[in-house]
Amino acid sequence: MPLSDDTRAKLKTVSTATLCTGLYKRGLRSQFVQDVRPLDPEVETMVGEAYTLRTIPAREDLNPITVFQDRAHPQRKAIEECPPGAVLVVDSRKDPRAASAGAILVTRLMTRGAAGIVTDGGFRDAPEIARLGFPAFHVRPTAPTNLTHHQAIEIGVPIGCGDAPVFPGDVIVGDGDGVVVIPAALADEIAEEAVEMTAFEDFVIEEVRGGRSILGLYPPTDPQAKEDFAAWRAARGR
Repeated sequence: MPLSDDTRAKLKTVSTATLCTGLYKRGLRSQFVQDVRPLDPEVETMVGEAYTLRTIPAREDLNPITVFQDRAHPQRKAIEECPPGAVLVVDSRKDPRAASAGAILVTRLMTRGAAGIVTDGGFRDAPEIARLGFPAFHVRPTAPTNLTHHQAIEIGVPIGCGDAPVFPGDVIVGDGDGVVVIPAALADEIAEEAVEMTAFEDFVIEEVRGGRSILGLYPPTDPQAKEDFAAWRAARGR
């Protein structure tokens, strides 16, 4: 089932931390992409369905620089075929020694309407990409072309990215903390639950800032905490 506009909108209002809690409640512990951070922590929350690209270790006799002249090269095809609203997720084998993409390819992805790009490798031209205002997540900047260590093999297959399993169509959410992968079948219920959790956590923050103890409040084991939260929601229309 495609990601609905309603669910996309809800996911833009919640944190990856809250989403991870919802996933953990369902027994999913490995959905956060490890060691990946946004180039621009202030960019809007990234939400979109996964469009995947898999790489393997480069073999020099099959991966000279001339492969980029082939219009069917998987990396080039991924940039030109990633659907609008989707997130390009690159399996770079957790190896940032060579770039998964640079400013030109990421700019093209952005102008085609993609929602963002994630790699467990690195980007070249990182300062330029950071200025695009486009959600882009990687391990660290790197200058060498991907040909030096990675060989793009195929598109639209299950991959691993930062130890997280990613299936085509899974819902990818990225914020200042990093990136989480939500199984497509769970996206609607996770989004709904996360909105509720966020409202409660906002209430708790206000209470704690006002000097209230977390005991009985977080979690709300004290009946008074639940009554106070209900009143808080009513007053704020949440």
